[in-house]
Amino acid sequence: MTIKEIISQEEKTAFSFEVLPPLKGNGTDALFRTIDKLKEFDPKYINITNHRSEYIFREKSTGLYERESIRKRPGTVAVAAAIHNKYGIKVVPHLVCSGATREDIEYTLLDLQFLGITDLILLRGDKAKEDRVFTPEPNGFCHATDLIDQVNDFNAGKFIDGTTIKVPGNFSFGVACYPEKHEEAPNPEQDLYWLKKKADAGADYAVTQLFYDNQKYFDFVDRARKAGITIPIIPGIKPFAKLSQLTVVPKTFHCDLPQELAAEALKCKTDDDAKNLGIEWCINQCRELMAHGIPSIHFYTVSAVDSIYQVAKQIY
Repeated sequence: MTIKEIISQEEKTAFSFEVLPPLKGNGTDALFRTIDKLKEFDPKYINITNHRSEYIFREKSTGLYERESIRKRPGTVAVAAAIHNKYGIKVVPHLVCSGATREDIEYTLLDLQFLGITDLILLRGDKAKEDRVFTPEPNGFCHATDLIDQVNDFNAGKFIDGTTIKVPGNFSFGVACYPEKHEEAPNPEQDLYWLKKKADAGADYAVTQLFYDNQKYFDFVDRARKAGITIPIIPGIKPFAKLSQLTVVPKTFHCDLPQELAAEALKCKTDDDAKNLGIEWCINQCRELMAHGIPSIHFYTVSAVDSIYQVAKQIY
């Protein structure tokens, strides 16, 4: 079954979460500990992020510096297969435009097809740190809609060179959306325009960027429905767990903290205070979402596994 089919038949709000591949050179022990900790809440699927290559400058013996491309977190496809084989849980790897050519994407689709992994999240991805604006690879894509077109062509039995695939794909996919607007969108209306383009092109569902104000999510869903977007819009949630995150998270993810939460955050003196506040806020946030009949909640685990465990204990 696809993700959309799974969450549509659940009697209660489905639980899912996202993980990162291990840093280059590290094993899967920490990753598996995260899954072991959260699997008791019956996750319906696990997302695996995908990270582009970055450029670093390495000093040579001559004293000159040479630019080198490295990937700090390779292995998205392999990690997805490892999780599926070890736990039998549905996996949803991210497929991104960022840092990838059309050929790279095609080979990834072939690898996933061989592994029997048919659920994807299709994203543009982040710009390279050294770039002022997002810059695609030569023979790559600027937009998630272009990536969707390639996956649709693959499903229809067509390679990028126009030749025929003997065994067409059967990939289903979700996309990203932004209750508080993507940072590059000129306005909320244009942001919704592109979400509708992705939905009309075949996206089964959308997962939101993290947010802390449920009203912004409810308003976003209402605007999306009025714009003719009918796919499920799954809230992406992450409890903050450190004092530093109270300022870093809004800056990094371009989301506001509600005044009530910001006022309470000012009272926090230690990371433990911030962690406890984050858990309490997240529990209340999730309970309100559930009360509104949200079919699924998706949790971002980075630096928040223990907090998510405490939240899930209370709501699942």
